[in-house]
Amino acid sequence: MPPSVGSWPSTTVSTSNRKETAMSKAAPLRQKFFTPNVMFLLFIMFLGALFALPRFFFGFGSVTNLNPSYPMGIWIAFDVACGVALAAGGFTTALVVEVFGKHKYHPLLRPAILTAFIGYMLVAMAVAFDLGRWYYIWHALVYWNGNSVLFEVAWCVTLYLTVLGVENIPNVIEEYKGNVHLPGKLASFNGPLDALLGKADTVLRRIMVFFVIGGIVLSFGHKSSLGTMMLIASYKLHELWLTPLSPLLFLLSAMSGGIPMVIFEGTLASKLFGRKSEIDLLGGISRYIPIFLIPFLVLRIGDVIYRGALPSAFDGSLQGMAFLLEIALFAGPLVMFLQKQTRENDWRLFFSALSVILGVVTYRFNVFLVGMDMGPGWDYFPSVGEFAITFAFIAFGVLLYKFAVNYLPILEEQH
Repeated sequence: MPPSVGSWPSTTVSTSNRKETAMSKAAPLRQKFFTPNVMFLLFIMFLGALFALPRFFFGFGSVTNLNPSYPMGIWIAFDVACGVALAAGGFTTALVVEVFGKHKYHPLLRPAILTAFIGYMLVAMAVAFDLGRWYYIWHALVYWNGNSVLFEVAWCVTLYLTVLGVENIPNVIEEYKGNVHLPGKLASFNGPLDALLGKADTVLRRIMVFFVIGGIVLSFGHKSSLGTMMLIASYKLHELWLTPLSPLLFLLSAMSGGIPMVIFEGTLASKLFGRKSEIDLLGGISRYIPIFLIPFLVLRIGDVIYRGALPSAFDGSLQGMAFLLEIALFAGPLVMFLQKQTRENDWRLFFSALSVILGVVTYRFNVFLVGMDMGPGWDYFPSVGEFAITFAFIAFGVLLYKFAVNYLPILEEQH
């Protein structure tokens, strides 16, 4: 059985890897929570809430610049499409650790799975914000439309969010098993709750492998289906992005951005929480980025050349420049990741990872917004309210991450 995503070591890992995994113990940070940074995040969330309330009570028109020709704006392009892609860190890290058998990177798996869980929570929230009648969001799960790409996306995202939630349960069990201390009269429940945690521990040890496999399979589904969704806009989408390879390109770009997101999050966590550099782990796992990035770039550029759309990249248009920027953001860090100096330097590794992340975001924006032409007289630029709510989502995600690593064993213990 492969090692679980939570805290349990593998029974089939080699002796050296087993020792390395066993020595890696996660622990809560236990730092002061309400810092100036947290207060700033709460302020950003408060500003977002000021626009969220009228959106739900008075509709889209009170907050957004969406119109009949642009029914999908930044909440879909960034909060959903980019959110799904950038939450691929859990998927790709699990792939490297569990499938490729590189168990020495297991300490990176917990924060990656946590980040993915938070990311998909935010995606689900963003979908609710973007639905006109948000209170019918459950209809996609009950009233099936097998011909709809969004039907598959809705089910896969729901199931994957559930899988990620289960994969994070071991962190809670590890922190509170044998350590349940309820106050006052509630203390009589300490024993039963501890027994329940022990039973859950035993059950999850046996079935976690199925959730790991299920999470990987589900990721392949919806991460590609988001690309399929835009193929129906054949006369609206610019030729630089209108391709039958779009589902595969969406999948590969998400996989390309998964490990860079782990590096981005890991580097910032080390700096902001006063931890030692994890350059050995982060630099080591960065070796796998070209495995996903090279096929993406080859297919992306090769497809444009094959379809005869390459001249559009150099016609001086906004779309052409956006395409060149997209390619540069992917190609530049690819060269960097192939260099040993990058894998051994925190900031070179960080900015190379950041470039890939920006490349993923640019690619999604190009498909959903920049590359779309809805006809003369129609345009779209996000309103202040749309930006405020998007930034509030980001702030909420960062706050959840800080709370989790502060009170649960997520990050590897350092001495």
